[in-house]
Amino acid sequence: MRFAFKTSPQHTTWDAMLDVWRAADAIELYESGWTSDHFYPTHSAIPADPRLEGWITLTALAQATVRLRLGTLVTSVHYRHPAVLANMAATLDVISGGRLELGIGAGWNQEESTAYGIELGTPRQRSDRFEEACEVITGLLARETTTFRGRYYELTDARCDPKPVQRPHPPICIGGSGEKRTLRTAARFAQHWNFDSGTIEQFRHARDALHQHCADIGRDPAEILISAQVQFSGDPAATAAAAAELGEAGVELAIVYLRPPHTAAVLEPLAQELAQLAPSSGRTTLL
Repeated sequence: MRFAFKTSPQHTTWDAMLDVWRAADAIELYESGWTSDHFYPTHSAIPADPRLEGWITLTALAQATVRLRLGTLVTSVHYRHPAVLANMAATLDVISGGRLELGIGAGWNQEESTAYGIELGTPRQRSDRFEEACEVITGLLARETTTFRGRYYELTDARCDPKPVQRPHPPICIGGSGEKRTLRTAARFAQHWNFDSGTIEQFRHARDALHQHCADIGRDPAEILISAQVQFSGDPAATAAAAAELGEAGVELAIVYLRPPHTAAVLEPLAQELAQLAPSSGRTTLL
């Protein structure tokens, strides 16, 4: 297996997150770091709990690290016009020296959408809008100009310059397990699919649906990296055991979700346990 970590920018401080990312950047086992992109704290009973904005935070973390790949897990496309998001992604890929993973999804958080007056829409509307957004983003990042006419977005000879370092665009990570639409969109556009949470059986079912969508369009499913999030329990050995179970089911990249309070002290003990599942042992070398 391969390994990454995630720190949501809520219920924490900037200094604590920064310490974790700088320490992880020096531990080879962790290939990427992820944050989340919301405006309200997620899964919280206290909406007033502070939360840093995801993309600004990610940009600062890119400047504080030199090796880690980095991304949002994931950005809901209804938060920003996809042309704006494409320009943000291209710029961050340039700034980071080609380390961006572009994590996107259809959106789900009704609370913050309603509070900000951002229309979330029905499940069908979210799926339709998401598919259009993927067309817009990939077009702008890969082509000189993009013209697009859809229900939600219209572009005329639109440009996005400079282009990202990674061509034709940074790897697109699509999060979500909607069998009919989200996984179909992932089969079309993703280089990486993330399974957020659920049982092993639910993971297998979603993976099989993704592979069927790939077969329907003639795409090799091996082109899509499969990841899943693993909750850090506080016990490195138990967390590694949970990752191993997912690995046996077909997960290639385990993204360990480090819940706050964030502390860099957990990273090396966790890496020592996870290294037993890596292709070769002893991958916790400090750079």
